[in-house]
Amino acid sequence: MSDGRYACSHCRNSVGYLRIRGRGSTTDGLAKYGGFVESADHPEPARRALPDDGSATPTVGLSTSAVFPDSTGSAFQLAAQLGYDGIELMVGTDAASADLDQVRQLRDEYQVPVLSVHAPCLMFTPRVWGTDPGEKLRRSCEAALLLGSDLVVVHPPFAWQRSYASTFTETVYELSERTGIIIAVENMYPWRAPGLIAQAYAPDWDPTDQPYEWLTLDLSHAATAGARSLSYLDDWGPRLRHLHLTDGSGSVLDEHLLPGEGNQRSWEVVETLLRRGYQGHIIHEVNTRRAATADERAQLLADCLDQTRRHISAAVQAGRSEGQ
Repeated sequence: MSDGRYACSHCRNSVGYLRIRGRGSTTDGLAKYGGFVESADHPEPARRALPDDGSATPTVGLSTSAVFPDSTGSAFQLAAQLGYDGIELMVGTDAASADLDQVRQLRDEYQVPVLSVHAPCLMFTPRVWGTDPGEKLRRSCEAALLLGSDLVVVHPPFAWQRSYASTFTETVYELSERTGIIIAVENMYPWRAPGLIAQAYAPDWDPTDQPYEWLTLDLSHAATAGARSLSYLDDWGPRLRHLHLTDGSGSVLDEHLLPGEGNQRSWEVVETLLRRGYQGHIIHEVNTRRAATADERAQLLADCLDQTRRHISAAVQAGRSEGQ
């Protein structure tokens, strides 16, 4: 059995994180969500020491949502079988994903680390870990600490979550400062229908101009928004700390195609990030429901993983050649 301390590819700082010994916060945005209690059940996320020559490469992980409607356990099993570096836990896809004891058992059984935790902030997770969105985010950070991860993905607030939205920036900042967890806000998209474009997120679906310290780039969301992922790379710079490597055709639907199947120039995104020194996680948050069998799904993801690592290797080799 593992002790739950796995190497992660980010490092917020060299010191680690603070554990709060009491409850409460000095800001209104966090006060009602409480604090964290120091405990042996909260192992410090293991930090991968990055070499000074910049030769470290990103970890490639599998989102548990990529096997939906199969179980979280199936995702861990498949990640181990295919040789993924780890898992992104999408909380709420099934009961096991929200039961951290079960997740720890799966992590230890398959020896697959949890690289990141996706907060249950989707339309289909309204009651997972309660109904208070701030509490969901707090519990997601707590889950990351418990599981040995150092990053939480969260969406911007829905437009109707006015109270949460009014303190969202402060809440994200305070939770991140107090736990050492990187909270990376994800790009979303406007909701579209014939003759209608709805602003469903507050203050915006595009986090570019918001004061969030860290960001997650989802290529399918960029396609649905009619945006260019390569432009986000330029606009965000080092704020980009997490990548959902997927694709989209520009449909009003959030397609989550396999990389290379849409219009986002996915492999160019990967190689551009590597040339710029990206050392975060690359997560396959893709839709594999086209697969008629478990073997077919495994083959789709095996091919995706192989292509991803080939492009990572090509970018690393190109960088070394340029440096000679």
